[in-house]
Amino acid sequence: MEDFSGRVALITGGSSGIGASACFSFVRRGAKVALTSRRQLEGEAVVSAIRKAGGDALFIQADVTVPEQVQNVLRQTIKKFGRLDYAFNNAGVEGEKGRTDETTVDNWDHTMAVNLYGVWYSMKYEIPELLKTGGGAIVNMSSGAGLSGGIGIPAYVASRHAVVGLTKSAALEYADKNIRINAVCPGSVKTPMHYRLWGEGRSIEETDAHVGELHPLGRVADPKEIAEATAWLCSDNASYVNGHALVLDGGWTAT
Repeated sequence: MEDFSGRVALITGGSSGIGASACFSFVRRGAKVALTSRRQLEGEAVVSAIRKAGGDALFIQADVTVPEQVQNVLRQTIKKFGRLDYAFNNAGVEGEKGRTDETTVDNWDHTMAVNLYGVWYSMKYEIPELLKTGGGAIVNMSSGAGLSGGIGIPAYVASRHAVVGLTKSAALEYADKNIRINAVCPGSVKTPMHYRLWGEGRSIEETDAHVGELHPLGRVADPKEIAEATAWLCSDNASYVNGHALVLDGGWTAT
């Protein structure tokens, strides 16, 4: 396992799902973790669990759609830990279901605000801190839907595609500054979003079985699998990976 001792990671959307799993993946490697979410109780519960396991973590309540709050997250992270080495910009929403002509302006704006603007705001304030420490790594959350089309969630699909483009552009801009920037593109993962998207009228078990059949590996991913790939992308073992959208979908987009 990679050694992140003495390093600091920031994870947005860290109170549940993939984000919470990522917190533990980085802590297991020795990193100190700052996590942010709108949900205070859940975020503090993650921090408590990390501390009980012997790790060091900080929760900062924030909404990634508000640039001043994102800036404060960075300010509090540096105040507590003194540096930033890694960031996983994971916060996201699926938005409301509906075809393109049915999508409301409010839903479009909110989905873009969280999934795209939230990633941009995060990088905007993370990159200056990474430059101060001589470099680092950023991973942005996209989706398999950021590489292909999807019916009934046009704002989500568009926002995830945009994250891939933003990731590639930023990766080119800071490659000579020793900052690597990549994205992860999961398929279906056992998270609250997964069950909201696919679980209507089905139990958890029925949802996982139904969606799992759509993946060549025959199952839905565990959040830990995405979290571990994210930690790897930040590690020196991925030192030549930059501007890449890593697909983690059990072969779904290969079909």
